[in-house]
Amino acid sequence: MSPQACIIASLILVFTGFAMVTTKKNVIAMLLGIELIFNAANLNLVVFNQFWMAKGIGGQMMTLFILAIVVAEMALALAIVLRAVKEFRTSNIDEFNNLGE
Repeated sequence: MSPQACIIASLILVFTGFAMVTTKKNVIAMLLGIELIFNAANLNLVVFNQFWMAKGIGGQMMTLFILAIVVAEMALALAIVLRAVKEFRTSNIDEFNNLGE
């Protein structure tokens, strides 16, 4: 697969993730959009390391590091969202207006 095709796939992932974050009202769908954006960044790291910096595995190591951080972030965000859904009985982001009370 050529680097241009990988970068185009990454752009599609970024735009899809951004569209999900900005248009969806469901918090879980918004978290999935954020995950797509992080995966696009990881794809770029691997592609740039493979095709332009052939020596070393810096891109792959950075991707593994980012994946570990994203998994921890998503676990924490999902726990917060599940608590909010239990409290407000909805996953609509517009209904989460009393979080500070």
